[in-house]
Amino acid sequence: MLRTEDTNETSGLSPDERTRLAIEQAATEVRALTAIKGRKLKSAVVTFGCQMNARDSEKLRGILESAGFIDTDSEEEADFILYNTCTVRENADQHVYGRLGILTGLKKKRPDLIVGLCGCMMQEPHVVAKIRKSYPVVDLIFGTHNLFTFPELLAKILREKKRVIELWDGTDSIVENLPVKRKYAFKSGVNIMFGCNNFCSYCIVPYVRGRERSRLDTDILAEVRALAADGVKEIMLLGQNVNSYGKTLSQGTSFPQLLAKVAETDGIERVRFMTSHPKDLSDELIDVIASHEKICRHFHLPVQSGSTRILGMMNRHYTRETYLSLIEKIRAAVPEISLTTDIIVGFPGETEGDFQDTLSLVREVGFDSAFTFLYSKRTGTPAAEREDQVPPDVAHERFERLLAAVKETGEAASSRFLGRVMDVLVEEQNKDPRLMSGRISQNITVHFPGDKSLIGSIRPVHLTESKGFYYFGELA
Repeated sequence: MLRTEDTNETSGLSPDERTRLAIEQAATEVRALTAIKGRKLKSAVVTFGCQMNARDSEKLRGILESAGFIDTDSEEEADFILYNTCTVRENADQHVYGRLGILTGLKKKRPDLIVGLCGCMMQEPHVVAKIRKSYPVVDLIFGTHNLFTFPELLAKILREKKRVIELWDGTDSIVENLPVKRKYAFKSGVNIMFGCNNFCSYCIVPYVRGRERSRLDTDILAEVRALAADGVKEIMLLGQNVNSYGKTLSQGTSFPQLLAKVAETDGIERVRFMTSHPKDLSDELIDVIASHEKICRHFHLPVQSGSTRILGMMNRHYTRETYLSLIEKIRAAVPEISLTTDIIVGFPGETEGDFQDTLSLVREVGFDSAFTFLYSKRTGTPAAEREDQVPPDVAHERFERLLAAVKETGEAASSRFLGRVMDVLVEEQNKDPRLMSGRISQNITVHFPGDKSLIGSIRPVHLTESKGFYYFGELA
């Protein structure tokens, strides 16, 4: 289970006690370095990838802050830089390698800079071998399964000042109560489960995130209540496939039951979730969404392809027809729902006929928006071994046609609220400082005149102009 060069064993302590002790040890080292440098140390955590990674990064920032670092977005100013990596697609890997090249130059100017890598990319042995050999700039490597050991690894590298690599092949552990530094005071992600059991033929996630394991609903609800007490108004429940929540537990709580309990929590005004797998989407879940106004009217339901033949090759366990039936049920129960999806173009073996099926499904459903991707070969997945890879020029040409179809249907779908007054959770100041930006329940962005005092509040906004995938408006 453990693949490591350096470990720090603290036997006989609970996970909470180990975390507290390690943070205290790291804080001691940070205070010593602060005295030497005559200033506070700064840390930068850079996130690549999904909402799960973003939530992990909030934990990493919380640990660093607890140890005495000041958080910064500037890698130029940071004394410790940590990249939380993604490996869902090849371009994510290449992005990290490019950034490491830049850090190599930065470290020549500042030899005491500490560079760390964690996240999904680090769970691939060939990637770690490449980094060990070609990127001496990297001082610390750990993976998704042992993120909770970061306090111990941080203390170790600050104390010993030599490369630390600790990677686990898997884990059954779920460690609670890690420090968290949230990006937003008024909204937060909450992990309800980790890992994935689906093994879609193109996807590396089950290999780097591990098998499904669900948190106890009592722990989840305690976290939600604590967030509500801290001023959080919007919760996003996170999992690789939230619809299968609870299957690894003996308590019998399903995702719809958990979702209802979260929606009933005092102080929470909005609840979102991501991501749902169509094969596990139940009528019970649709009924819960319809019956709770706090559950946002937005459903992200990845389809990946409109071709039943390709869906079978992808190991998705549903057909085009069953997907369309689910969409029909959702819209019948929640008429104002916003529907978004993920689509892959150029999966091995995809024909023009298969692609036409995808285009026709996009037009039939009329998604509000879609995340569209060119198929990316991932080493170790069944799809990567197929000999019928689609030529890049063919895939790119289809991708452009898909983008045009998504733009056409998305602009029509997203403009349907024009002229209405909708509640907007105000999130931030726009690049234009005269405007504030936020989201309606349907997860569509709205820009309107206002000031920073509105941030974190939910305000009625008259939607006066549609720009396809977003609106301009005025406070009502």
